[in-house]
Amino acid sequence: MEQDTMKFLNKVFMLTAVLVVGVLIFFVGQILLQNKSIDQQNSYQVTVSGTGKVYAKPDVALVNLGVTTSGATVAEVTKGNTDKMNAVVEAVKALGVDAKDIQTTNYSLTPVYDTYYSVPAAVPTSSGSGVSSSIGSMVRSGTTLKGYKLAQDIQVKIRDFTKIGDVLSQTTAKGANTVGNLQFTIDDPEKFKEEARAKAIAQAKSNAKNLASESGVNLGKLVNVYENYTYPMAYSTNAMKAMGGGAEDSVTAPTIQPGQQEIDVTINLTYQVK
Repeated sequence: MEQDTMKFLNKVFMLTAVLVVGVLIFFVGQILLQNKSIDQQNSYQVTVSGTGKVYAKPDVALVNLGVTTSGATVAEVTKGNTDKMNAVVEAVKALGVDAKDIQTTNYSLTPVYDTYYSVPAAVPTSSGSGVSSSIGSMVRSGTTLKGYKLAQDIQVKIRDFTKIGDVLSQTTAKGANTVGNLQFTIDDPEKFKEEARAKAIAQAKSNAKNLASESGVNLGKLVNVYENYTYPMAYSTNAMKAMGGGAEDSVTAPTIQPGQQEIDVTINLTYQVK
């Protein structure tokens, strides 16, 4: 009986020991896997960069054209302003600008007031010796409606740069009295961005190769790519401001130089170090 009991206890002990060892092996394995994963995540990395530049000529000119009219009544300023603006738009279209490239950006009708000021009346002095002279600035005494002012602005896209000077001069002659904020931009910069990106990647890879060669490190797999793109900014010039407008005689067309714009793409490549 005692021998059977001892055999049973030995079996229980053996099973318990095997179970404990198995649990220990499992946890040790998990710890080793976690440490390996941490080592991989915290492995040495190196980042290199490259920049690609592309120079492109602008292909779109943007210009703001405006007509501002003042008058005694709403009907007067509306008719006068509409007639002039219609003439301006027709002049632009006659120069080959498509209707889709003409956009109204502002239309505002505001009242105009005359303000009256008066000098404060003289008041008795506190000593009773007489009246004091007028002291202080003039004060506002009232306003009267003088009339109305209507302002309408359009933005025009000019794709044929040989027509820029004619657009500016002929619209001024037709009544545009606010002409300016001439800007040059690129209508579709994506094709130039792709070219700049390819240059940036090639330069970054070349820099990585040189770095590895000169430092003696062995680069592993590429683990991250980051791109920074500098959009070409539309640059502007005040072509003509407050020209008066309305004169049907010829206005000299200005000479416009669109220049060129720089498109920059910077690529950062991150490699693991073996």
